[in-house]
Amino acid sequence: MNRNTESDPRSVTSEPASLTNSAGEEKMEVASEQSSPTLHSRDSGFFERGIKTMLSIRKSKRSPNKEKGKEGTGTWKGKRLSLRFSKSYEENKTTICNGVEEISEKIEAKPIQGKPLSVMEINELIQKRQLLEAFASIRYLEDEAIAERDAEKYQDNPQEFVRKSKDVDLLYNSITNAIQSIVVGTLEHPTAEDTMLTSLVTLIACEEAAHPNTGNAAGPGLDLLGTPRKWREEWREAINKSARKRVLRIPMASKEEESSWLDLHLGFLQKQLSEDLLKIKLSVKKCYPEEYQVCDTYVEAFHKAIASHLQDLSQRPLEFNELYTLLNWVANTYRSELFLGHPDLKPEVKTENLSLLLTPADWDKLKNDYIASAKGKIKSYFGNILRLEVTEKWEKEVHPEVKENLYHSSVSFDIQTIIGEHTKISGAISRSLEMKMLELCLAELHEFIPRFGEEFVVWSTARDSPIFAPYFVAYVNSFHDLVSGLETVFKVNTEELQKILAALTRNFTNTFLNKLRTKAQPLLKKILTKDWILATERPDSLALAVSQFSKHLQHMREPMGQELLRDIHKYVVREYIMQVIKPRRKMNAETQQQGSDSDWLLPAIHHIANIIGEKKKDRIKEYVKELCQDYPDIRKEHVLAVLALRGLGRARRAAIFRQGYHVLESPDGREDSTLFAEIDAPVSISCF
Repeated sequence: MNRNTESDPRSVTSEPASLTNSAGEEKMEVASEQSSPTLHSRDSGFFERGIKTMLSIRKSKRSPNKEKGKEGTGTWKGKRLSLRFSKSYEENKTTICNGVEEISEKIEAKPIQGKPLSVMEINELIQKRQLLEAFASIRYLEDEAIAERDAEKYQDNPQEFVRKSKDVDLLYNSITNAIQSIVVGTLEHPTAEDTMLTSLVTLIACEEAAHPNTGNAAGPGLDLLGTPRKWREEWREAINKSARKRVLRIPMASKEEESSWLDLHLGFLQKQLSEDLLKIKLSVKKCYPEEYQVCDTYVEAFHKAIASHLQDLSQRPLEFNELYTLLNWVANTYRSELFLGHPDLKPEVKTENLSLLLTPADWDKLKNDYIASAKGKIKSYFGNILRLEVTEKWEKEVHPEVKENLYHSSVSFDIQTIIGEHTKISGAISRSLEMKMLELCLAELHEFIPRFGEEFVVWSTARDSPIFAPYFVAYVNSFHDLVSGLETVFKVNTEELQKILAALTRNFTNTFLNKLRTKAQPLLKKILTKDWILATERPDSLALAVSQFSKHLQHMREPMGQELLRDIHKYVVREYIMQVIKPRRKMNAETQQQGSDSDWLLPAIHHIANIIGEKKKDRIKEYVKELCQDYPDIRKEHVLAVLALRGLGRARRAAIFRQGYHVLESPDGREDSTLFAEIDAPVSISCF
């Protein structure tokens, strides 16, 4: 699936973090409501039971004699403890600690009989997720080991101290693992377990109160007794682990299974993680105090997980469409209303302080790979234009359309569409990428147009098709539109392109003139008498071809059509004169019917026909004079060659030349009014 999302251009430095103006046009599917969490009876009283156990142990330690007098009841008397979380960590910690002390002072407790829980029993509490009770028992073991160590009880048996220290450490590690498991599993279930998470927060607060972070280093070896366990950091790392796990398990088909595998994968990623974030906002956030900044923590964790995942994806050998999908998702989708900016996630989910998804180096590599891949794509698209012209038009000899009295070809429209689409989608990523794509398209266009012209000339040379002239005109019109479109729409400098198109037009024109020459040769070889010059019974093949071509030029844009008519008109007149002044060569006077506006060319054939056909020799010098006046670039050799065709002797030719030949300035002062200067005079003159 390819997306052609419109967007404002992006700067290079902010590209991965940029937004799209049209992001709100689509809404991603997210759950609008979540069912209320259900409290499980086995979880109720976690905090209360944990505190009671802790107090029971502490009372036993402080008043052993008192406890002996009250053995056998195994029950607690007192009020139920209710603990509320404050908005700051310090208040929260103080509340918990004060709650513990108040209960120890105010509640008349009857401790349970028997010894403290064993390591195995404590571990069973951990497995049952009765973490507060387990923590209280571990604290008892820890305090006992510390007191005995300080009393140098283990001086004669250090291994016993090592064993006790290791037991405490392993039990704390088990709780750490349980904390990680609970946090990682938070998003695995349809609803959040409120009581479990609330107890978890209480547990972390109790540990922080029991092990204030004084900055003291841990003891030597295995002696970690009394050191902070940093469960809040473990909680944060567990969230990171959960985010990585959920990102990596998003379905991703292989390229062989699904051509749009990346587009589908990113779509699944959006949907799944959006639902996760919505659950965090609605169900998870309320289980934590404000200072935990739960939403920010989860968003940052998902952001890092997605960034790592995309970095891995960007290292794959991606094709053009896949590269665009990845670029567009990073630049336009990620922070838009399609994903993190979705209205349902506001205001809890913030994106302002998130880092770039991809590093500048990875982002630049992705863009460079995209442009490199686009080169082959654009070349292929232009090649398809040529292939369709050959197979669907030239080979089938389909006449070009006529629109507004002009021969029309879709080549210009097709080229501009290709350029427009690719610069548009690239501009949705960034302004710099748009400019790189435009430069690439122009470079490929400069290479394509000469190749297009060569193919057309080769094809037209191989076969005498009636559609050559119409398509010649249609392509000249189309390329003129192309230049105009590139200047107007894309604001590019077309100077180099215009040079290429001028060369292409000259190539087309020369091909046509060669066709005219080829058509004329058989006729010229057959005519051996001078009477053909005045014959008007029928036009010869050259005149007919020129006349037909003139009709086609009427469908060419001005002033190009008239300019070409002038060139062809001059060519025909020049060809006529060249054949006239060569011995035993003929050309029909009908060739002067051209249709161009080069009126100054018209008298040439008329003057020469008068000179050759005049019966009265005395009037010949007047015609020579008129010829010289109209064409001041004519040379002596040209005049003598024309007189030789009349059959005059050398002396007579010289006399007429002296009387009629005059060098004059060009009548209209036109710089391009040269005709005879472009014609080589024969070295020797033969008479009939």
